Amino acid sequence: MSKAAVRLISVAVAAAAMAATPAATAAAATPAAATASASDPFYAYTGSEPLSSFAPGTVLKTRTLQYHVIGIPTPLKAVQLLYRTTDAQGRPAANVTTVVRSLTGDSSKAVSYQSFYDSLNPEDSPSRAIAGDVTLGGAIPNAEALFITPLLLQGYNLVIPDTEGQQANFAAGPEYGTNTLDSIRAATKAAETGLNSATSFGLIGYSGGAIATNWAATLAPSYAPDVNRRLVGYAEGGLLVDPAHNLKYVDGSLAWSGVIPMAVIGVSRSYGIDLTSYLNSYGLSVYKDLQRGSILNALGHYPGLTWKKMAKPEYANPNSIPAFLTAMNKLNLGSAATPAVPGFIGQGNGGVLEGTFSNRPGIGRGDGVMVAGDVRSLARQYCATGSSAVKYSQYELLSHTGATLAWAPVALGWLNDRFAGRTAQSDCGRISSGNSLAPEEPVPLS
Repeated sequence: MSKAAVRLISVAVAAAAMAATPAATAAAATPAAATASASDPFYAYTGSEPLSSFAPGTVLKTRTLQYHVIGIPTPLKAVQLLYRTTDAQGRPAANVTTVVRSLTGDSSKAVSYQSFYDSLNPEDSPSRAIAGDVTLGGAIPNAEALFITPLLLQGYNLVIPDTEGQQANFAAGPEYGTNTLDSIRAATKAAETGLNSATSFGLIGYSGGAIATNWAATLAPSYAPDVNRRLVGYAEGGLLVDPAHNLKYVDGSLAWSGVIPMAVIGVSRSYGIDLTSYLNSYGLSVYKDLQRGSILNALGHYPGLTWKKMAKPEYANPNSIPAFLTAMNKLNLGSAATPAVPGFIGQGNGGVLEGTFSNRPGIGRGDGVMVAGDVRSLARQYCATGSSAVKYSQYELLSHTGATLAWAPVALGWLNDRFAGRTAQSDCGRISSGNSLAPEEPVPLS
């Protein structure tokens, strides 16, 4: 890839971080935006036929609008689709995706970009930010408008799904995957997008976007074989593999410990579990405060927070809660299938730079929020179970945020090679060992 492209991505990532400030300021100045977004009739399926009567990926509504950045319209047009998909419990659901057509008019290639908006508030979704709504949590998808610019300049069509669904089920990996796959299906069925059944797709995402990217690649052969046949590969970084390990890794972190209650809420919401009876008064307070919180409401807001500080004494180990344990094991990528297409995975290991000093046996270090040993084990597992084309890069001195600068240009170049039909590089046989990804076992009450 050219030096110019590398510089462009690096500038975009840096600009994305800086863009969060004006977006947050705009959100504070325009409180009516969230209300308008919430009442937007486009997001509601109001047809007379039940959703279950439609096949996953069916387009239910279509609209074309200007692409907005921090509430400001740009000349770029975007097509938004309401489509039928499937939630974490296997129930039919409606979701929204956004398609931006290639600047060259080429309909043969598209990239599904999974956002790292990480929020428990549906108002923070990429589609709402693109439509012009401005919220604090929506600062991230607004900033990502700069991050995806290199993809447009490379001539790709873009498909940007609301990966968390309309309930914002944070961390519910399988649901992220079905939302992404059905978004691709819908994008190729709507005439307005210019995409069709012959369009090839690549998947890309970092952090929360990596959750959606990996689960989509994992589920594609069984859930959406029609999509799987058109996938050229997936590129991801900062991946959540085994959430049970991550909760222990960030326990007591200076910056990332707020992810603990966010994950608890997201898992509870997606699988219909009521965990309030297991929380103490402080835990209930945090649980209530973050019901519609975003990652920006959690990062650094609960320094030193631990599960034990939130739970009643007898539930000091979350594995003592059967329903929660079952749900967490469903989110473990180590127990899921192996993708059928090549992959590139990048992972930081300098979490101490972001205030996570944990180094527990069986978990080890990571990038501050994601566990490097888990990611290595997953990559090795893919190598051993049929996917011989896994490229893995570990950035020893980079944290979760900093690793994007190293990962992003390589990810774009890697996808370019896949679309060009070049043989995928593989690090199989050279990836260091990692952690056990075996399902969590129940423990008795304390």
